[in-house]
Amino acid sequence: MTEAAAVFRETSADPVTASVPYSHLSLELGHLYMEDFAEGADRLTRHFTAVRPWADTARAWAATLPDGKRPRISTCFLIDDYFSRLSTPAKLVPTLLESAERAGLTIDYLARESGCALADPARPDRAGLAESVMQRLVESPPPGSNGFRPPVSRTGWLTNGRRAPTRRTSAALDADSAWQPPAETEARGHSVFVDVELWDDNGPHRTWSCAFLAAVWQLARLGLLRDDGRAVLTPTPWERDLPFPDDWDALPPLLRLNPAAPPFTAYYTCSVLPVRFLPVEHAVRVILGQVHVDADAVGQAVERARQEKVTLPEGVAERTSYLFPPGL
Repeated sequence: MTEAAAVFRETSADPVTASVPYSHLSLELGHLYMEDFAEGADRLTRHFTAVRPWADTARAWAATLPDGKRPRISTCFLIDDYFSRLSTPAKLVPTLLESAERAGLTIDYLARESGCALADPARPDRAGLAESVMQRLVESPPPGSNGFRPPVSRTGWLTNGRRAPTRRTSAALDADSAWQPPAETEARGHSVFVDVELWDDNGPHRTWSCAFLAAVWQLARLGLLRDDGRAVLTPTPWERDLPFPDDWDALPPLLRLNPAAPPFTAYYTCSVLPVRFLPVEHAVRVILGQVHVDADAVGQAVERARQEKVTLPEGVAERTSYLFPPGL
């Protein structure tokens, strides 16, 4: 007769999923390339002037809360310092903030796009946000798929359906086989098939695509990213009269510029963007639909929303919305 071995485990060994505060809406006031900033302050002022009425529209939607509660709405702006760095924070950020203020807008949170991609310098042993989200991708196999296509972890491509078959074993098969079109998995009538490039390895280091980094950005704004239970991309307070550094890497990935701002993370997101971002954001929704998000983080958001009588859709992509005004 053998004795059962007792196993003791420290409760602290199980990572606890940190909770984050929630606004009702995270309102993104823009996402511009460095080339846009290079056009000067007038270009930024035109951008925010065009954004202002649409930002007011998004605020009006958030005002329809149960029990007449005042909505918590935080604003944010994402600067592209990942694909190019034509200027410095010391030169660019003050001009950006002044242009927004001239249009009657306040940027509560300022984020660097490289913060969605690179590892935290304080924790070089940990993967960057993009890498950790990539590891959570779960491809949705379309009906009738045979596994011929290598997984997204090898190819760097993710789709929302069945690709057109390309494999041929002989010239005879080519002659006899009928062409088959690609097909969207959940098409309503006709397909809108999308094949999204998530990264490339053409240079010395992996380069994440704009669409994939935008998906990481959405997940961060929705408060659904964790690192061993710890919250990530948390805001660093920054005094508005404090000078900005000359080096982007010396700037925290996410700044809280307004000390009175509602929380950065929110139940819903809305982004006011130039129409050229429309295909990128379509790709973002394809990605969000195939990310296995931390179950505890999702549960926390749902429970917090329930306590405020706010209903959250089951799908993460359905918590995101966009406005594409003319003239941006």
